[in-house]
Order: sequence, then C-alpha cells, then structure tokens
Amino acid sequence: MENITTQDIEAKIAMMEQIVSSFIAVITQENAALQFGDIVKVKSLYEQKVKTVAAYRSLSAFFIKNKEAVAAHTSSQKEQLKTLSAELDGLLKTNELLLKTRMEAGKAVMNTFVEAAKRANAKSATSYGAKGVYTPLDNNRNALAFNCTM
Repeated sequence: MENITTQDIEAKIAMMEQIVSSFIAVITQENAALQFGDIVKVKSLYEQKVKTVAAYRSLSAFFIKNKEAVAAHTSSQKEQLKTLSAELDGLLKTNELLLKTRMEAGKAVMNTFVEAAKRANAKSATSYGAKGVYTPLDNNRNALAFNCTM
C-alpha cells in the first residue's frame, strides 16, 4: 500500500466534491427535463452526464483503493462530501424512477399504435400460409415498423 498523506486525501476529497456537485447539477437538470417531457434537453445532457460519470468512476477508484486511510481521515471537507453524496444518491433514485416511467410510457404508446395498426390492417392484409401459398386466411401476423426514439 502506498503512503498517502493528509494533503493527498484532502485534494482528492476536494476533487470529488467538484465532481459530485457537477453530477448533482446534471441530474437535477435531467430530472426537471424528464418531468416536463423535454426529451431534447435530456438528449443534450447525455454527453455531459457520460463525462461526469467517467470522472466520478475514475476518482472513486482512489477512494476504494485507499478506503482505510480515507476512513481514518476526519475533516469538515469529508463531511461536506458525505452530505453531497447523500443528495446525489436521492437525485439518482428519482432519476432512475423518471427514466423507467418515461420508457414504460413510451412502450405503452408504441404498443397502442401497433395494436391499432394490426386491427386496421387485419381485414385487408394477406400473408403466406403454411405451405408458402399466398393467402388471406392467415392475416394476423403483419410486419410493422415503428420508429421511436427517446
């Protein structure tokens, strides 16, 4: 195990505070956009979110590798980081719920369109039967394409 100084830990905590604060800002914006259905805004935040997550993961490796030294370290800066981390955790849980809700709603809308198209096409659709013969008798397996992006 390498020799970690108090200054090293303080510097890493300060860096993590900045990253967590940035992460909080991005997730707060994304949550608001999801609540208002502003998918364009959600998409515009994606790149920033990916970069923030990468920085967070990268710096988390230091804390995992040196968890004993960090645990033994006491400072107000560390307490501030704990507070920010708890705030981020709550925002991430809300974000997960909003994203799942958005995806399920999109899927329900898509299924509604597909079912309506199937019903509308059922009378006039034809297909190949069991022996490869073109027949109107087996018309409940229509090919549909639905282009939907979040």
